[in-house]
Order: sequence, then structure tokens, then C-alpha cells
Amino acid sequence: MRILAAAHAPQGREGDFDVRHIVGVRAEKEGRVLNFQTPDETLKKNDTVIVNAENGLSVGVVATESRAIPLHLLPTDIRNIVRKCTDEDLRTLEQNRRLERDARAFCFGRIRERGLPMKLIGVECLFDRSKLIFFFTAENRVDFRELVKDLVQKFKTRIELRQIGARNESRIFGGLGVCGQKICCTSFLYNLDRVSVKMAKEQNMPLNPEKISGLCGRLMCCLAFEYDSYLDMKRGMPKCGKRVGIAQGGSGKVIRQNILKGTLAVYTEEGKEVEVEIKDLRDPQPLPAQPADGPPPRGPRNGGRGQR
Repeated sequence: MRILAAAHAPQGREGDFDVRHIVGVRAEKEGRVLNFQTPDETLKKNDTVIVNAENGLSVGVVATESRAIPLHLLPTDIRNIVRKCTDEDLRTLEQNRRLERDARAFCFGRIRERGLPMKLIGVECLFDRSKLIFFFTAENRVDFRELVKDLVQKFKTRIELRQIGARNESRIFGGLGVCGQKICCTSFLYNLDRVSVKMAKEQNMPLNPEKISGLCGRLMCCLAFEYDSYLDMKRGMPKCGKRVGIAQGGSGKVIRQNILKGTLAVYTEEGKEVEVEIKDLRDPQPLPAQPADGPPPRGPRNGGRGQR
């Protein structure tokens, strides 16, 4: 309980716990949410901040509320938020945006002139202009050494060409999914988790690539996001093929699950299909007894040992 109380206390010692306040910050281009330590507890979601990132000073957007974490639970390599962006920082940020647009146009022209098999996705300029990062996609390995020389000669700063996948490409460009909403990876799913066909099967999705693929051509991220919820709702549901009894009388076999509604489609022994709620299930009636006359005992002629 003391840790909960520390969530609203200033950074430092609270009770028996030395706490630090951290927030999740989303990188501008790649969209990953990383935790940063902050001395400013007034930071709110969507605030623009300058962080001491791995590559240097960078601009990000606060994606989570501030929360207190005991000092002994903090990662040893956690970085700090330098400050909330000031008006001067925002003007510098706008200048960097113009530089990014110019760099993208220049790089695109050089790629076309050199005939490189790569697709330029975006450009990111670090806040202090110490590095320009060019994001691209390519089917195979690309020799871009001459391209890097052109960029260094033009912009007189460090250059990094970073190859990304199709999912990151869609996250940078954005768009609308089949649900009509903004795709999940640009709105709230900033960290891309692994998605498998098994997740689609557990959610009774049709295994048609056009139905379960996103704009990137890969399996939709929402399948992984909703997977645990579907497992919780399916817990206690009879599987397809199992015999169950129903409150109206009789028994049948489960042929379909409607997880969101909490109902089952049961094919009764009378040859009818009925929809049954979970609370209306009963133990199945026993199957009729098999006839007593069975096959004759196996003898020596058909592979048996025979009787003595």
C-alpha cells in the first residue's frame, strides 16, 4: 500500500521505499514506447519532450501517465527526460522538420539516379542535428556505400541508413484498417508483438489471408492484442465436437462457438441446430447401449491364437 501512496508523492523517499517517477515516451518515427525517468510529475499524455535517447537528444511524445516505481525495481540502463519542450525547442523542431523534408527529397533523387533497389520510407533528424537517420525497405541486401557518401557530403553530419520491415512501414505511413479505424500500430499499439495463425484460429477468424491481414500484408496486430481476452472468454466453453445436454431437453454435439455472445451452436440428436447459452448447458444423456452381439472371436485362421 505504501507503493500506491508513493505514486502521488514527489520523487525521493516515501515511507520505506525510495521511488522514481517514469513515463512512457513514443519515438517520433518508429513508434516504440520506451520508459524514461522524469523529475517532472506534471507531464501528461501527448506532451512533447526532449529525451536522452540511445543515439543522442531526440524528441518524443509522452504516451503514458507518470507512475512511481521503487528504486530497486528500476532497470539499470533507464534514461532520463531532459525537459518538456519550450517554445524555442518547438521552433528548432520545425527547422528540423524542414531539414528532414529536404533530406528526403535529396536522398530519393540519389536512389533513383543510382538505381538502388530500395524504397525510402522516411527521415528522422536528431534534435541537435548530430545525425540523420534514413528509414528504408528492400527485398534483398543493398550496397548503399556510395549513397552514404553523397549524403555526408551534402548534409555534413553523421548518416545512418536503417532497414525496417513492412509492419514498421505501415506504422510510419498510417492508414485505416478493415474496421474503419486508424490502424492499431499508429494509435495505441506502439510495440509490435509476434502474431501467429493460432491466434486467428482461437478467435474463430476465417483463415483467409485477405480477411486477417493488415495494410502491411502481415497478420493484423489486433489478433495479438485481443488474444488473451478471447482465451479468458473461452475458458469453460465446451470444445467443438463435444456432446452436451441442453436445458430444453436432449443432447447434441457442439459444432460452433460464438465467443463474444457466450453461446454455442449445438446440433441435436433430432437433427436440428440450436443456439444455446453457456448457463443452459446440462450433462449429456447417456448414449444408447450397444447391441450385445459382437464380432466372433478371432481364431487361428484370422490371426488369433485360438482356444485350447
